[in-house]
Amino acid sequence: MPFPYSGESTPLNENTRKELPGSFIALPSGVTHYEEGGDPNGHPVVLVHGFSVPSFIYDPTFEFLSKQGFRVLRYDLLGRGFSDRPAAQYNAELFVNQLWELLEALDFKNICLVGLSMGGPVTASFIDRHPRVVSKYVLIDPAGARPVSISPMLKAVRMPGVGELVLGLFGSGNMVKSIASDFFSPELVAQFQEKYKIQMRYHGFKRAILSTMRNGMLDSFIDTYRRVGTLKKPTLIFWGRQDKTTPFEHSTDILAVMPHAEFHALDQCGHIPHYERPGKVNEILLEFLRR
Repeated sequence: MPFPYSGESTPLNENTRKELPGSFIALPSGVTHYEEGGDPNGHPVVLVHGFSVPSFIYDPTFEFLSKQGFRVLRYDLLGRGFSDRPAAQYNAELFVNQLWELLEALDFKNICLVGLSMGGPVTASFIDRHPRVVSKYVLIDPAGARPVSISPMLKAVRMPGVGELVLGLFGSGNMVKSIASDFFSPELVAQFQEKYKIQMRYHGFKRAILSTMRNGMLDSFIDTYRRVGTLKKPTLIFWGRQDKTTPFEHSTDILAVMPHAEFHALDQCGHIPHYERPGKVNEILLEFLRR
């Protein structure tokens, strides 16, 4: 019997998805929620989000690149947003397989792949396995340079039984509050949190989050980044100087294994500079993509 996580009141199925925005596709890994924008004949750009905030986190980037004529794809990782929450191990293999299946189904080739936060390990693992699919690479405050520093409570959450109890009873409020630490500008937090809450009402969200923590996605992926770095694909990296989630000093580790990368540090930015300072990030990103 599934653990009764507080607040998860609605199943994700064919009936409930009829009321949700975007498109859905049945993949071997699970039904995936996605959105395409821009010119179907434009150069393809694929946006991969991070640990728990689904694809709406790319709103400014998706809208901008779509208007610039790129073929843009964003989607929800399994366990997040409106994608399936299968009873599986939420590890790099699961997320890489989901992305591969989605690109194959939608006929995306020769892509620019963008990874934010935990999307860094996901995208690096994908390139490590499927290097010919990706022509350019963009990282935004990527995780995986070093293990993510977590609080004593979150360490306890990894323990069998304890994690289910803690997330089940107290997880909702703490997870929503923790989103605030991703921002430098507090005026953006409340609206962002309201969007974040929507996914939490569907069965399986907390179970997926817990499995992700227990299956190594917050550990170091520096060896994977190193192998990807040897491919010397055109690479662009953004990092907020005030990032509290993947601290700015972690950027030195990434640059050490990807010395060819173009690097941009952004002042007065937290963990999601593309969301806090979209004008600056979009300007740099557009020049990189058109180069």
